[in-house]
Amino acid sequence: MDRQRIVDWLREERAEKLALLWREADETRQRHVGDEVHLRGLIEISNRCCRECHYCGLRAGNRGLRRYRMAEAEIMECVAQATAYGYGTVVMQSGEDEGITAEWMAGIIRRIRRETPLAVTLSLGERADDDLAAWREAGADRYLLRFETSNEELYERIHPRRGDGCSRIEILRRLAAMGYEIGSGVMVGIPGQTYEDLARDIELFRALDLDMIGVGPFIPHPGTPLGGAVERSVAPAGQQVPADELMTYKTIALARLLCPEANIPSTTALATLNLAEGRELGLSRGANVVMPNLTPVAYRADYEIYPAKACIRETAQQCQSCLSRRIVALGRKVGTDKGGRRRAVSPAAPIL
Repeated sequence: MDRQRIVDWLREERAEKLALLWREADETRQRHVGDEVHLRGLIEISNRCCRECHYCGLRAGNRGLRRYRMAEAEIMECVAQATAYGYGTVVMQSGEDEGITAEWMAGIIRRIRRETPLAVTLSLGERADDDLAAWREAGADRYLLRFETSNEELYERIHPRRGDGCSRIEILRRLAAMGYEIGSGVMVGIPGQTYEDLARDIELFRALDLDMIGVGPFIPHPGTPLGGAVERSVAPAGQQVPADELMTYKTIALARLLCPEANIPSTTALATLNLAEGRELGLSRGANVVMPNLTPVAYRADYEIYPAKACIRETAQQCQSCLSRRIVALGRKVGTDKGGRRRAVSPAAPIL
């Protein structure tokens, strides 16, 4: 599928045509990753952040946010819950917290690998190569780092780089060289994002040979520069990608077609836009992963990347029960293993 064809699908609005896209994405998902939906237990270990991203509620300049960093004992309690619920993976996520040292995190990773059967996924932002290598050596399996947009000018406008000018795309390549399964993704509908930009992002998923792909709508926090602006788009007329539910499903479906083996979550952001069936629609249009939240309820509301986040008051047990029930209702199976990428010898090319 060439770039123009991707753009055409992103612009497509006819329900009967989109039904073909949903069907092909779902059939591709079934052929390559099966009917299992893998549960990744999410632990939001810290909301401290040294960055000033123009859309994120965790940004360092947000003085109204109560900051926290979970203790090792609290994290291990969440890990024990993940094991009890039969999850295959825990995902430890945080803002770019400089107080999370390489040694401290490596110790927690070693404990998880020693005491549980779980895979360990990290999503801790941009870190030095020495830190990333130490965590891989300690037993971390996967690393998630969204590049957000492949348009460098747009990236700079919403996500000021640190002084070293580090490229997230280059970090992803180094993570892969270290032996991590790598995950990345984009926001859909960033102010100024064009259809051509988003099509190029989808092509980059395949070029990077991503093991995991996360796609969510752009939902800025109201206490940020982008959240407070009235007119934010700088895209040419008719070129701005909408930050809506439908466009997110299109991106998930196209990601599945171009990257048939990847693990693709149906995200909390989709549930935030459509609590009744957002996750289900994502799962029926190419996704095969959900991430039930294990973060203690006392911290959930403070991990406010964007407002009105779904399920922040549910306990870990309620979240597990709800998602498992929804998966079964779709006629799918709850995954029972670590859910790593299954590499085929010669994956079939998408036909659309």
